[in-house]
Amino acid sequence: MKEKVRYTDFLKDVLVLSVSCFGGPQAHFAHFEHLLVEKRKYLTEEELIEVNALGQVLPGPTSTQTLTAIAYRLGGPNLAYLTLLIWMLPSVIIMTAAGMLIASFQAKQISLQFTRFIQPMAVGFIAYSAFVIINKTVKHKRTFIIMLLAGILSFIIQSPYIFPTILLIAGCVTAFNYKAHPREPKRKVEVYWSNLFLWIGVLIFAALLGSLTKATPELLPIRLFENFYRNGSLVFGGGSVLTPMLYTEFVQFKKYLSSEDFLSGYALVQALPGPVYSFSSYIGAISMSPFGKSGEMLGAVSAAAGIFLPGTFLIFFMIRVWDRLKSFRAIRASLEGILAANAGLVATAAVILFLPLVKDEPLKNILLNTGITLATLALTLFTRVPSWAVIAGGLILGVVL
Repeated sequence: MKEKVRYTDFLKDVLVLSVSCFGGPQAHFAHFEHLLVEKRKYLTEEELIEVNALGQVLPGPTSTQTLTAIAYRLGGPNLAYLTLLIWMLPSVIIMTAAGMLIASFQAKQISLQFTRFIQPMAVGFIAYSAFVIINKTVKHKRTFIIMLLAGILSFIIQSPYIFPTILLIAGCVTAFNYKAHPREPKRKVEVYWSNLFLWIGVLIFAALLGSLTKATPELLPIRLFENFYRNGSLVFGGGSVLTPMLYTEFVQFKKYLSSEDFLSGYALVQALPGPVYSFSSYIGAISMSPFGKSGEMLGAVSAAAGIFLPGTFLIFFMIRVWDRLKSFRAIRASLEGILAANAGLVATAAVILFLPLVKDEPLKNILLNTGITLATLALTLFTRVPSWAVIAGGLILGVVL
């Protein structure tokens, strides 16, 4: 990597990426390679691949962690935090505005029927994510069984706490297969604990503060921060895996928003550039709708801060020790189980989110929603039509019809 870089030059490039990176982490990587490696030469392709892999190992948003880790190596924590802010801001602002708009429509009893095609489209996008993840991570019988069991358990036990439990168990199971991985020379691990302590400290403090404010509705932003910080600390695999966690907690468990609102927001975030985790600001805004516009904005900020900070703290910690830590075979072996379980969670998410679209519905609606979901899946699988164009088409069709 370059030893020195001008903050303003790098941050301009981050701004360009924040408004031009469509398509999720897999597509983001190509944008990063083109601008940061080929054009600006901030780092080599090998260094980018390694940093991106590290982001996939850790809980949190992979693209965000990749970009902030590059900034951390180029300019330290100050540049990294500025990078995080500029990267997330455009999509967070749009999703906050969308949440406030939906809440306003609900308050004025304006029909949201124009979004009816967007909801099955969102399920189609999730199904596509499941297909991609399964294709990359489920390679043999062992990983297939882990994927299947993870999916079944997450369907039967729909609790916010089942996801990290499944991931932890899956990782421990395949860690015992460490002998299948080649030995690497052991190197002394020098650990810099400050960012890890910061991550754990905020997690514990937020949990305590959240439990103390349960009886005070006006302090919901504190609990939103805790809810999203916890989810951001425990989710592996990016926005696709985060989705079922958020749906279970905020729709099924806490009922802060309806299934229709959730799917409309998820579909919209697919059409935006930048991190999918900005979906959190949409949920935060709608959750705070009883407290007016200022409450909605506060809820969006609390949710966005909660979801993005843990992954940032963790990547700052790991970027300094990873070169030595990855020499341990058990660490590399555990990733096999974690990624396979991720595949099961995402596949089950598609099923869970699809059920409300067909349950107790007339046959005509069942066929329509099923057809739109399958059409969206086919478009993403077999064509190069961008996600934003698919969503825009669904919105236009909803308004016309």
